[in-house]
Formats: sequence, structure tokens, C-alpha cells
Amino acid sequence: MAHDLRAFLKQLESAGELHRVKVEVDPHLEMGAIADRVSKEPGGGKALLFEHVKGHRMPVLMNAYGSKRRMAMALGVEQEARGIDAVADRIEGLIKEAMPKPGLGFFDKLAKLPMLAEVGNWMPKTVKKGACQEVVLTGDQIKLTELPVLTTWPEDGGPFITLGMSHTRNAETGHRNMGLYRLQVYDDTTLGFHTQLHHDGARNRHGYGKDEKMPVAVSFGGDPNLTYCATAPLPPFISEVMFAGFLRGSGIEMVKCVTNDLEVPADSELVIEGYVNPGELRREGPFGDHTGYYSLADDYPVLHVTAITMKKEPIFPATIVGRPPQEDEWLGYATERIFLPLLRMVLPEVRDMHLPAAGAFHNLVIVSMRKEYPGHAQKVMSAIWGTGQIMFTKCVVVVDEDIDPHDLREVLFRITSNVDPRRDMLFTDGPLDVLDHASDRFAFGSKVGIDATRKNKPFDDYKREWPRDLTFPDEVLGRIERRWKEYGF
Repeated sequence: MAHDLRAFLKQLESAGELHRVKVEVDPHLEMGAIADRVSKEPGGGKALLFEHVKGHRMPVLMNAYGSKRRMAMALGVEQEARGIDAVADRIEGLIKEAMPKPGLGFFDKLAKLPMLAEVGNWMPKTVKKGACQEVVLTGDQIKLTELPVLTTWPEDGGPFITLGMSHTRNAETGHRNMGLYRLQVYDDTTLGFHTQLHHDGARNRHGYGKDEKMPVAVSFGGDPNLTYCATAPLPPFISEVMFAGFLRGSGIEMVKCVTNDLEVPADSELVIEGYVNPGELRREGPFGDHTGYYSLADDYPVLHVTAITMKKEPIFPATIVGRPPQEDEWLGYATERIFLPLLRMVLPEVRDMHLPAAGAFHNLVIVSMRKEYPGHAQKVMSAIWGTGQIMFTKCVVVVDEDIDPHDLREVLFRITSNVDPRRDMLFTDGPLDVLDHASDRFAFGSKVGIDATRKNKPFDDYKREWPRDLTFPDEVLGRIERRWKEYGF
């Protein structure tokens, strides 16, 4: 696994996954339009390094995570036979190893000590110096407008930082959070701090008085898996930086900020330090979002910048956010695969899960499951609506365990052929993502669950005999497979 963004770029280039744009490109609309076109190519296109950004000295990296292969490279599992699923296998093995067993004796407990030592290796490590502080700008030297921040859509409220990882700390618990929140550039020293209602960044903000200063740091680059970890729906007791250490097998090196007491990844390309006064709000947006629409302008806290630190020749990471497919499709795909074992902890009957990119990751979840009793599919729907960030899902589709939820043609066939709308559709109300515009209430609305399973007794109160699927005998299929070339194909 690459230890920082430079090493990751070398990996991408040697693998033929990087395209260098050598002509001058404007960060106002033009750069975003190029990235949008490339990210919609089959397989996600290539990573883009814009070497000459109009009006700026820093090169800009986009679409770095925009393919299944590059996502696997960032997570250090490209060489694994199961790719990104290898991370899920590690998590599943860890869960099984860590789960207490009835009657566990003293020597059995001792046997778990090596696992505890391994956990210790994932913890972040504080160092005295970091490459991210080779250049330190404070006071009148701070000029956010000199950073190559993109304006990607014509009706955006201004330039937006889209791939900066915001670090905060909960005032009451001390728990640190690293989230990927958009930041609107207002002027040389202030940013819009877009921390939505349900996110940890907003919860941490609530731990401070309206006149207190909450320290914030925004880091860019560093270990390539950090950006993914900033998007991961982790349990509140696991920090994103520790999860990054788990993925790489060793703790992330962290360095203390220059103007506050937060720590940031030492190998970051660039860091913005500052503070938020929770009582100070300013209109932020609109913003072209991953829903495929502009999210509306609203009031959010202001981030006052106290320092900008960086490497001597930094690279500025950015992404375009818009109608799928985009680069974030592959970040979402990684979450789908990696967190399936955690969902199975709550719902062991679930076999597989799919979050289609077209559903913007929180509008549609498809799960396959093994039914064992009446109402089982409805129980799974309700559990999903009550679990972590997957609670935002507007539509849950449940299919039988032998159906691949990633095969959308097969899923649509089961929905249209197995569903009686009055009987098999479950409606409820609950929290929605803040960006959802379809509901006529803010962050709250209706949801639907669709039971597309076969209706077999004794699991379902189906009055007639359920028809059997059309299938050929295995013996016939095997004979055809062996003789396929003989048929002249």
C-alpha cells in the first residue's frame, strides 16, 4: 500500500491508470466538465492530473478513486484474489475472533492477546515533524483564493473544496472525527463548514457553546486510504484514522497542528487550520450534488482559517460531485463490500447487499436473504431503517438468497413478477438524508420496502401454489457446455 499521495500517483502511472493533462485548464467549470466526462466512461476512466491550472501554481488531482481497480489499489488489496472483498473478509475474521464465547476459560482469553496487540498496531502515532508543515502560512500570508479550488457547476454558490478531510473533536467525549465535508470558499480567510444534521461533525459542534471556538483542521492527501475512511459509516467508537491504520496494517503518523491542538496526518499534501464558532452562521450553497440536482442554499457555520501548512510543492486533490456515475460511485462500492460483515452482525440472514450508484447510495438498497418465518422480509426492512447511516434508505428491495442483488435485470424481473403491490409493499416514515429534495419536509419523509421474494409456505400466507422457476436440468446444461463448440458457435 502506498504511504502517501505521491507514492499512490506513481502506482497509478505505472499501472496505466493516470492521465496527465499538460495544457492549461480553467478550474471554473472547465476542469469539472472534463472530469465529469471521463468519470462516465466505461469502468470510470482514468485518474486525471491537471498539471497547469489557470491562475494557480498547484496541480490538481481528480478521479483518483474513480474505478474498481484504483479503489482496490488505494486500499492495498489489488493483488488479493477477492479484491475489495478481501477487506470484508478481514473484518469478518476479526469479528469472529473477537466475539466472546460461552464458558471462555483463562487460557482461551490469553490466546486473544495477540489480537489485542494487533489492534494496538493500528492506533495513530504522534510524530514531532510532518512533511505537511514544510511551508507554514499564517496572518496576512493566508490566502484561500490562491488554492486551485474548483467551481464545478454554473449555479454553485462559489468555489467549493470537495476532497478535504475535516478533523474535529467532541468536547465531551474527546472522540475525534474525520469527515469528508464540502467547504465553500467565501474569501481569503473564511469557509462554509457544511456539516449536515446527522453527521459527526455536526454532533461535535453541538458540544461547544455558541460563543466558543471549536478547533477544526482540514487535511488533503496523505495515505490514499484516508479519503475513503473519511466517508466510511463507522460505529461512533471507531475513529476514521484508526480504521485507516487497520486497512494499512500500521498506525497513521499524525502531527500536531501549528495553531490548534488537533492532529492531522503528517504526510498530508496541505492542511487548513482554523476554528468554528457554532453560533456564527452564514448562507452556504447552492451546490451541484451527488443527487444529480443542486442542493439548496442554507445557513451553516463559518470556518475561520488561522493557518495553511503544506509540502513545498503540494498536489491539490479534488473531485466533482454530480449525477452518478461519478468518482464517488467507487467509494460507495467499497463501503457496500467492506461493511457487509457488520450488517450481517445485526442481520445474519442477509446474504448479500447492493447500493446502486443510480440511487445516490441512500435512495435504494437491495438485499438478498434467507427467509425463515412469516414477516421475515419485513423485519429486515425495519432493521435496515434502524441501523447507522443506512437508515436514510428510501427504498429497500428484498430478494431470495439465490438472487444476485447486483444483477439489476434479475432484480427487476423479481420485482415485476413476484410482487403484489398491496401485499408486498411496506410503507413507513423516518429520517431522510438532508439532501433529499423529494419529501415536502426537511430530512424526514416516507419510505417503502418491497418484498420481491417467492411467496412459499410456511413463510408466507399465500393461498395458491407458487409456480416454479423455469430451469433446465443440470445434466442437460452440462452436456451443452461440453459440446458447445460442436454446435458451431
